[in-house]
Amino acid sequence: MPRVRRVRGEGLLALALLNIFVLIAGFVALDVIEARPLPAVPNPVTNAEGVAAAEPAASTPADPERIADILDDPMSSPGLEEGLSGYVVDGTTGETLFESDADTPVTPASTTKIATAVAVLDTVGPDHVLRTEAYLDTGANRVVLRGGGDTTLTATADSAAYPQVATLEELAARTAEALAAEGVDAVSLGYDDSLFTGPGTPEGWKPNYVPEGNAAPVTALMLDSGRVSPEASGYGSRTTEPSLHAARAFAEQLERAGVEVEGEPSEATASGEPVASVESAPMASLVEFMMLASDNILAESMGRITAIGTGEEPTFDGATAATERIMSGLGVEGVSLTDNSGLSTRNRITPRALVELLELVASGERPDLGAAVTGLPTAHATGTLAGRYTEGSSAHDAAGLVRGKTGTLNGVATLAGTVHDREGNVFVFAFMANNPAASGYQLDALPAALSRCGCS
Repeated sequence: MPRVRRVRGEGLLALALLNIFVLIAGFVALDVIEARPLPAVPNPVTNAEGVAAAEPAASTPADPERIADILDDPMSSPGLEEGLSGYVVDGTTGETLFESDADTPVTPASTTKIATAVAVLDTVGPDHVLRTEAYLDTGANRVVLRGGGDTTLTATADSAAYPQVATLEELAARTAEALAAEGVDAVSLGYDDSLFTGPGTPEGWKPNYVPEGNAAPVTALMLDSGRVSPEASGYGSRTTEPSLHAARAFAEQLERAGVEVEGEPSEATASGEPVASVESAPMASLVEFMMLASDNILAESMGRITAIGTGEEPTFDGATAATERIMSGLGVEGVSLTDNSGLSTRNRITPRALVELLELVASGERPDLGAAVTGLPTAHATGTLAGRYTEGSSAHDAAGLVRGKTGTLNGVATLAGTVHDREGNVFVFAFMANNPAASGYQLDALPAALSRCGCS
């Protein structure tokens, strides 16, 4: 069966040097600004003192038998002894070092986002931006707010934050200026979320996802990924009507900009040319944030952007079909999806597929895909791995050495990424546990074992 080309040695050597830099640079805490994107940090740092030398050792080929032996104990722990699959390759040579049910499709949870990131970058490129626009319907004396799929859109933002996100405050100011030029100071407000179609939630999402704040219905016009309170940087309360919620917030900003808004916002169709617009951060920055924060709604939006770019319908079905087609085109088999965030319990991905995607990106052969790796959280430092590999844990000595995308659902724990050991080897891995007793913290022990391996 077709496979992606193996990783070039220089690509993974660069990753090894990056991890060493991570260790000697000191500790930096990410400054999370309300619900907006975390800073995109390609080289996150940690306080993993004493876990590696300042210079990497010369790489020596790892012995698959020793890899299997060192993984045996942590794989036998309660909750992992059943339903665990995995795949590990040498990052320099691409040689398979370990595999256990590597071609068995299992529920991937949020490691699905690796495929989503690669697909959207492959389709639109790292510089693509998402536009939120305002249109003036002079006949109806109405402004129409049109969503472009930017779920990081927010009402107001810190001007010093990085990366900058689009705000309704700026869009309202630009709209008010355009209206003033037309001699208009009072309008009604419509909203157009027609860029995305189909149901707001897919098959495979549990009924509690929206009420508990894991997600919101997916629309092309959203504010703070559907969060009701922008300060709720985690799950938080989410609106069941994201488009209307965003339109109401825009009405408030228009009023503050000196435009009277008459009545309640209503659905409308934008036409003609926009009188004002704002742009998201570039797609590479959005992907890095999506990976770091594991933002479910942003991932779903990226799936639809991929669908539009490949001629599919911008629905859950169209987005997943587009993603699967891109995976196939890259030579990666074993990806079957019903959503792009990994919330769906019906998604299936093999460990081999995740490793092949990471190999492709890390090789440097496709620099346009790089954000799918630079956005990987770092153990005990950034994103969804910041609270893992902590001091006092049995895996702490691997802090800073492991970079990976996490995945967690009830009965599902997954982790896929890169790790380097003390002999200078870089491993690309995926471990996937489908077991009611499995937890992410148990999975942490597996890359940690690889980091201290000495398996040549």
